[in-house]
Order: sequence, then C-alpha cells, then structure tokens
Amino acid sequence: MAPEESAEAACLLPNFERRFLAARALCSFPWQSLEEKLRDSSGPELLLDILHKTVKHPLCVTHPPSVKYARCFLSELIRKHEAVHTEPLDELYEALAEVLMTVEPTQCHRSYLLPSGDSVTLSESTAIISHGTTGLVTWDAALYLAEWAIQNPAVFAHRTVLELGRGAGLTGLAICKTCRPSAYIFSDCHSCVLEQLRRNILLNGHSLEADATNPERNPGHTCDSESPRVTVAQLDWDVVTASQLTAFQPEVVIAADVLYCPETVLSLVRVLQRLSACLGDQQAPDAYIAFTVRNPETCQMFTNKLGSAGIPWEAVPHHDQKLFPYEEHSEMAILKLTL
Repeated sequence: MAPEESAEAACLLPNFERRFLAARALCSFPWQSLEEKLRDSSGPELLLDILHKTVKHPLCVTHPPSVKYARCFLSELIRKHEAVHTEPLDELYEALAEVLMTVEPTQCHRSYLLPSGDSVTLSESTAIISHGTTGLVTWDAALYLAEWAIQNPAVFAHRTVLELGRGAGLTGLAICKTCRPSAYIFSDCHSCVLEQLRRNILLNGHSLEADATNPERNPGHTCDSESPRVTVAQLDWDVVTASQLTAFQPEVVIAADVLYCPETVLSLVRVLQRLSACLGDQQAPDAYIAFTVRNPETCQMFTNKLGSAGIPWEAVPHHDQKLFPYEEHSEMAILKLTL
C-alpha cells in the first residue's frame, strides 16, 4: 500500500472499527469513502485490515456482536469488494461462512474503546424492548454523558456516584474505568436490568459488593484503591423512601435518557426532590441529567417541574470531542441540577 493510501486508510479504519464494535447501524458506516479507496487501491490490504478491525477484532472474537449484524456487515463488505474487483477475496467468504454456521443467541455484545486504551464491553438484549423495559440496551444519551464524564473526571474523582435508571451500564462503567470515583451505585427498578448490570460489571473486571448502603462490607477496599466500590441497587422512583435514599450518601447523581415520557419525568423530579430533602446537613450533591431531545415538550415539562420543585438547573455546554459512535444529527443535552 502506497504511503498516501496508508494515511487515508488510517483515517478510515478507526471509523469502521468503532462503529462495528458498538454495532451501529450499517447505514452510518463510511461506505462511499471505502468504495473510493477501493477504486484507487490495487490490492486487498484495506479490506483485510477492515476485516481484522471488525469481525476478527479480538474483542469481537471473545464477545461477538449479533450474528445477524455480523452477517449483514460482511455481506455489504463483500458487495463493495465485488463492485470494484473481479477476483474474490477468500478471507471475506470464509468469515461469512463461519458466521452463517453460528446460532443467534438472545444476548449479543457491544464494545466501546476508551481514550486510555481500555474498553467497555456490554452484553445486551438482541431486542430493543425486552422483558417490558428499554433498559437492556445502550441509548445515545448514555454515550454522550460518558464522553462528557471522561473529559471532566474531577466531577467524579474520589466521590460516591448514584446513577438513576441505569440501562446496560455503559456510562457507569466508563466512569469507573476513567474517573476514579470512590464508590459507584448502579440503580434501576427492573430486576432483569439489574441482573444484566451485574453480568456487565463482572464482564468488565469489577467486583460487586452486596450492600450499596454499607461501605464497610468490604474492609479491604480503601478510598485509595484504583477501582471503586461497585454496587447494584433496586430503586423504584415511585416508592423509594427517604431513609433508603439517605443511606446511599451520594455526592454526585447522574441519569441518562430517562425523559422519554411525561410519567417518567414526574417520577424523576419526585425522586430528586425527595433526595434533596433527605440529605440534611450533608452537602447537596450535583445531579447531571443527559437526554436526547426527541420531544421538546417533554424536555420543557422537565425544566418546568424542576422549577416548581425548587431545584435550580443550568445547561452544560456542549462538548466537541466525540469518542463514541452515535447518531450525529441527534440533539442531545446535559442539565446540571443543584439538589
């Protein structure tokens, strides 16, 4: 491969790698750029590099994506190759044959590369809505909030973080791996979400403590430890008591993509108001709520209800550094609340 071709491929490869590892929609891949590079290239090196950065990536070999997703990706890659070159590329067909012989499981994996060189791998349901909840997949606002957190580690360093309505766990695991919190509490009301959270926490090398309200349960864990105390708590916003919230002793509260309907907005504001009221002399934590603006009226309802509850808020400036692949045209926001 010529030096200029190598430089162009170096820009294209990370794009394919990050999107495939995260199992993003195939229409979001830079296929047109690939076709142009293939027309200018005389050999199969670029396609082989893409194959090893995607389907043959070590993360995908160990924790594979959906079989259907891998099949569709390889089929598209083969089509792009055949549109330009007459000679078949055996490696592509062999990879497709291997995928075609694989049975589709109910769980698949997505992986996200961190700036540190580490990664977060998640086991997710192959269905968008499973067991009556949307919490078994990663939504774009969780990626957006994780990016912001990685760029602002001081917000979380050596502090106890409570995450409300936690989904598959991407944001929290990214914070645990890059921001050095002293303790992190994942919470949700659905038992199936909590069970998947536990699997994902262990999958990413963290140990779990049984009790989110008792930091002494693991006497060997100190504040100077490299890894935080990680716990999972069942927390229903509509029935949680003040004493339960007080026991968590959060210093930072976060939530992502939880403003999807008026009912959840009302429940979220109530639990934030209850949390604020029960802290007593403890310094009020800041809360960061990230969301995709799908319905402006729902977002307006949220800020109106915060005002009625006496919870001050301000919009966090948009960040420019995009670390994770998500829908570029989506409007996303983070609000900082003072409880």
